[in-house]
Amino acid sequence: MAFHQDRASEPLAFPNESRVTDERLFPQRPFLAVSAAIIRGGKVLVVRRARHPALGVYTMPGGVVEAGETLTEAVQREVREETGIEIAVGGLAGHREVILRGADGRVERHFVILCFASRWVSGEPSLNEELDEARWVTPAEIAHLKTTEGLLPIVEAALAAIGDT
Repeated sequence: MAFHQDRASEPLAFPNESRVTDERLFPQRPFLAVSAAIIRGGKVLVVRRARHPALGVYTMPGGVVEAGETLTEAVQREVREETGIEIAVGGLAGHREVILRGADGRVERHFVILCFASRWVSGEPSLNEELDEARWVTPAEIAHLKTTEGLLPIVEAALAAIGDT
């Protein structure tokens, strides 16, 4: 899910970005994050972000790993917090990097995201301040959405690993 962007004309403070702490802006090192390609009936859950810097972009649910969490615990927690869905985490489906640079070229944000193939267990997607849409889509439908870079290969890898369950 590489997401490279030069935001020379955008302000650094985003009004809807209450959960993101200042330590994530102009970081000294990359932040480790996780996401889930959640498979249900041959479709994958995609969510549309309601905040900058990915406002209006479809992604997979996920977020930053907290200290003391395993990767599996982190992806389950993030999916639960963002969508209300419970998942069974499978293997790694791929990775992406998100590097955003300011107008001066400095690294404004840097995330290394490990994307996990996962099976839907229970629950239905619920929206919140971070997400304004959630939908189950086929890989073919992803081509018609504005997504994070590299989303389709991750979904294809997750489907290959998990199957159409």
